[in-house]
Amino acid sequence: MIKTGLLFGSFNPIHIGHIAIAGYMKEFESMDEIWFIISPRNPFKNPGQLVSPVARLEMARMAVDEFPSFTASDIEFNMPRPSYTINTLEKLAEEYPGNDFHIILGTDNVKSIGKWKGGETLLSDYKFLIYPRPGTDRTGMDQFSHARLAEAPLIEISSSFIRRSIMEGKNMRAFVPPGIWEYIERNGFYTGK
Repeated sequence: MIKTGLLFGSFNPIHIGHIAIAGYMKEFESMDEIWFIISPRNPFKNPGQLVSPVARLEMARMAVDEFPSFTASDIEFNMPRPSYTINTLEKLAEEYPGNDFHIILGTDNVKSIGKWKGGETLLSDYKFLIYPRPGTDRTGMDQFSHARLAEAPLIEISSSFIRRSIMEGKNMRAFVPPGIWEYIERNGFYTGK
C-alpha cells in the first residue's frame, strides 16, 4: 500500500512551515507521499478572512510543484461545504483503496478533535501523525487509538502571522515558497484594501 500523509487546511496562504512539516513527515515518518487537502470552507474559520478557494489551491499547487511526492488536492471542492474531515476521508478511501492514509495534525488541534463531526470515529478508526506546535503540549494524546507523535522541529510560522504582517505592509517573501509572494502581491491579497 502507498503510505499517504494528509495535511488538511485552508492554506491561507500556504507557507514554508507547511512545506517543512510535509518534508519532515515524508523523510522521517516514512510516508511515500504527502497530499495537501485544501479546504474551500473550514467550519472553524471565518470565511471573510479567506481568499478564494481557487486562489488558495493555485498557491498550494505552485508551492508543491518542485516536490514530486507532494500533491495539492482539490477533492473537497466538489463536496458539500463547509468541509468535514470525516467526509473527505470516506471519499478518499472509496476513490483510493490502495492508499494507507495518515492524518497529519498539529498538537494545537489535539484537544478539539473529539468535537469535530465524526470525532469519535476519527479517534478510533484513523491513523494520525501528530507534530508539535508552539505554545501547546501533548495533552489529549491518549484519546487516539492510532497516533504517533512525530518529533518534528517546532515551526512558529502561521498563515495568520503572514496575513497580519502583510496588512501591516511587511514584505513576507521569505516566509512563503518561491512564486507565492509575487502571486499575493499581484492579486492584492491580505492587504485589507
